[in-house]
Amino acid sequence: MGVLWFGGQIYTLENEGEAVDAVYTEKDAIKAVGTYESIHKQFDKQIEHEINLQGKTMLPGFVDSHLHIIGHGEKLLRLDLSQMKSASDVKAALKGRVAQLAEGEWLIGEGWNENQWDDPVIIHKSELDAICPDNPMMLTRVCRHALLANSKAMELAGVDNTTPDPDSGIIVRDEQGEATGYFHDAAQDIIKGMMPEVTGSYLENVIKIAVNDLVSKGLVGGHTEDLFYYGGFKKTLDAYYRAIHTSNKFKAHLLVHHEVMDELFAANLGFRSGTEYVELGAIKIFSDGALGGRTAWLSQSYCDDPENRGVPMHTKADLEGLVAKARSRDLPVAIHAIGDQALEEVIAVIEKYPIQGEKRDRIIHGQILNESTLQRLKCLPVVVDIQPTFVASDFPWVIERIGYQRLPLAYAWKTLLDNHIRCAGGSDAPVEQVDPLLGIEAAVRRQSTFDGNIYNGAEQISVFEAVHLYTTGSSYAIGRESSRGFIKENYKADFTILEEDIFQVKEDQIHAIQIAMTVIDGDIVYSRM
Repeated sequence: MGVLWFGGQIYTLENEGEAVDAVYTEKDAIKAVGTYESIHKQFDKQIEHEINLQGKTMLPGFVDSHLHIIGHGEKLLRLDLSQMKSASDVKAALKGRVAQLAEGEWLIGEGWNENQWDDPVIIHKSELDAICPDNPMMLTRVCRHALLANSKAMELAGVDNTTPDPDSGIIVRDEQGEATGYFHDAAQDIIKGMMPEVTGSYLENVIKIAVNDLVSKGLVGGHTEDLFYYGGFKKTLDAYYRAIHTSNKFKAHLLVHHEVMDELFAANLGFRSGTEYVELGAIKIFSDGALGGRTAWLSQSYCDDPENRGVPMHTKADLEGLVAKARSRDLPVAIHAIGDQALEEVIAVIEKYPIQGEKRDRIIHGQILNESTLQRLKCLPVVVDIQPTFVASDFPWVIERIGYQRLPLAYAWKTLLDNHIRCAGGSDAPVEQVDPLLGIEAAVRRQSTFDGNIYNGAEQISVFEAVHLYTTGSSYAIGRESSRGFIKENYKADFTILEEDIFQVKEDQIHAIQIAMTVIDGDIVYSRM
């Protein structure tokens, strides 16, 4: 017995503009697509229920190819600083939260971004101390590659002016050598290591909060990376199993941080181990930092910091060792690489240790290309996980970092697609807003949210191409393109149903389309209808 869906625009995504009148599903699968009459005639005795879309638009279910589900849930729970327009706004929000703290409780804020402030000066620990001298404070930058801490948090962590920088991290100091409370990349772990350990029930609750929000945004799944940061591999994986199998359906594909690779091996788990709704993915490795904190590894110096080319997270030998270790268990890798020098190093090691079979390696971000990396990428069976909303949030300030000479191959989504390099679309939430419609509009328009200007318009892609990033692109990245990402026979009954036709609305109104319904394996998990 099954369900007949009809009465709207149903786009298969197999070809641009291709639509059908109706879809028939049984349990978790699509059994037929075609006209209402033909399906009704073929399955008349099996149709148990009919759903009239009332003119709405059905697409294959959106999947975010790169986010941090627990981090997104925590952002919904914690003090959100991402929309603050000045340091004064941030400090006012912190003052309001201090009054709510219990003795010894940490004040945690998420998402501050000095690049959207009128005066982009990093807040000093002394300013934080004036607001909150007695409770430890940690404020994570929007990129999650840097944080601010007050003196109480630094005291608990044993950080003073003589504490050396850790490998792949920076403790920022002023001209007098005083630690300012600003920590980059691996240095963040010094502060984070002093925070109270989270419980399994806390993680389960945060995942549920995040998933409820994700399905309301039209997402049927997400590729997330959380398994190292919250008390260990097993604890976090178990929380995912409990949260998703006891609440809404959601297809969570979990990348495995290289620091917990041994735990993965000890548990005798591998690629796609798990269940229909919680499965393990590639080994996640960081090769560099981020552009905002000038730690992304570039082949040439930062234009606004001529002595700096960024921070490699591993030596060449160590990076090779991690990839070789993954290959010893036939595992693909997903490597964070933002700068073009980082990308060069990543490509070299993937070339040296090619993946076997139909599994695919992934390059996460790939924001700064050069001609060499572009040509070499064309020859590799890799997927580039791109985050289109970075264009909207990073311009124009990123031009100060990289200069105009590197702009043609920066955030070059159209160039990647035109060179037949497969791409998948994500948000990197909580770094960016998780809404896939924002990502689709950003990929199509490339308009800055700061000044309204279009940047590198030659890299704009079509709406059809942008929708593919979040459907077929995400499914291809994990080798599921034969069962997910299209509306066609024998594919999963995963649908995102929109109030308006995304291919007909004005491009600057894509973000305003409302989600009418989210369907996972034939079950309605969110509905406004």
